[in-house]
Amino acid sequence: MLSAVSCSSLASTLAVDCMSSFEDLAQHKRGFIFKKKVTIHNMLSWTKDPIREPMIMTRDKQTKKDAVELFLLIQQYMGDRKTRRDQNSVAMEIASRGWQNKVLRDEIYIQLCKQTSANGRASSIKCGWELFTICLAFFPPTIKFCSYLEGYLYKHITPSEFDLGVPVEVYAQYCHKKVEKMTQMGAKKGLKKPTLEEIIHSKELPFKPSMFGTTLEELFEFEKEQFPGRHPMKPGHVWIPWVVEVLVESVLRLNGPQTEGIFRVPGDIDEVNSLLLHVDRGIPPPDSLTDPHIAASLLKLWFRELEEPLIPENYYQECVDNYEKKANAVSLVKSLPVKNRELLLYIIRFLRRFITPENIEATKMTLDNIAMVWSPNFLRCPSEDHALIFQNTKKEMGFLRLLLKYIETDEMAEGGGDLGGASNS
Repeated sequence: MLSAVSCSSLASTLAVDCMSSFEDLAQHKRGFIFKKKVTIHNMLSWTKDPIREPMIMTRDKQTKKDAVELFLLIQQYMGDRKTRRDQNSVAMEIASRGWQNKVLRDEIYIQLCKQTSANGRASSIKCGWELFTICLAFFPPTIKFCSYLEGYLYKHITPSEFDLGVPVEVYAQYCHKKVEKMTQMGAKKGLKKPTLEEIIHSKELPFKPSMFGTTLEELFEFEKEQFPGRHPMKPGHVWIPWVVEVLVESVLRLNGPQTEGIFRVPGDIDEVNSLLLHVDRGIPPPDSLTDPHIAASLLKLWFRELEEPLIPENYYQECVDNYEKKANAVSLVKSLPVKNRELLLYIIRFLRRFITPENIEATKMTLDNIAMVWSPNFLRCPSEDHALIFQNTKKEMGFLRLLLKYIETDEMAEGGGDLGGASNS
């Protein structure tokens, strides 16, 4: 069994290993007359005391002031400093300040690394890791600090005795995965600051998976527990993700096929965020929802955020190579994994409702327009070469255009996936 001292030493060593080479790390000093440098080990270890200067070097007076204030807020949330404020309101202020001010983001994350290292209180450790999950719901670290934060999180994926019974490995695994996504997606979109509902929801995510940003297989297993009554149990019955079905139904109910600019005009981003929270808790879109653009935008977002694209990456090159070859495209779709194929056919049937002559006249969205806005939700170029990505855009669009125009969805489907009379023509 490790002693409290050895636990503290091991825990702070993780932070030192990951952060000590970060070139922007400040050098703290203590004392009033003969100031001595604080060791990196102590700088990156939990403390009950306030800090007098930022963890990251800066000459900006306001940033210095904000950093010191944020540390006090972090201590308040973690229960290391007394406050009369509600814990969630403290979290909202931390998240809001990081979301609004890019300069403070790395400072917040390195302060969290410090306060979750060599921490001897289980309740404080738990709250510190909650703050990691909350902040990562709203803003990423900078590219410069990203690898250091990833390293710190990765080293906590393996359970340790100095976690003091807190499921740190669950938080760390979730956060490590989230950092990668957030650096690609960027900070939360919209004008509204983080809300109480968003704060509460973000704290739940390490233990209650989201329906967004996951794989089809993970979502399938999740829905077995979340929606046992609708889960297909018989051979030949098709599984379509619940979230896709309710959003498709909302777009149709709100007369999306007759709405100008559908799928092209984005819904209000704050309203889209609000709807995401709603459906991510297993609650259908409310009757108060009246704008089809909001449901349409969230539907596209769900496909875009899939961990693996609807058409898996190992099929990508074959798709762009055959964007003008009908027979090859049909054969390729038939070879897709069952869940991917059935969902693809379902969404193709849905999109065909928008390309009838009478609906095109109302929406001003032609077959080419639909293919252009939806192809990034079907295919994702695995290359990071911007020239190649741009070059393949037309081919991706052409491949989806081929599917929308020619593929026989009813003949290829194994069953289910009713869209209330969707036509193939």
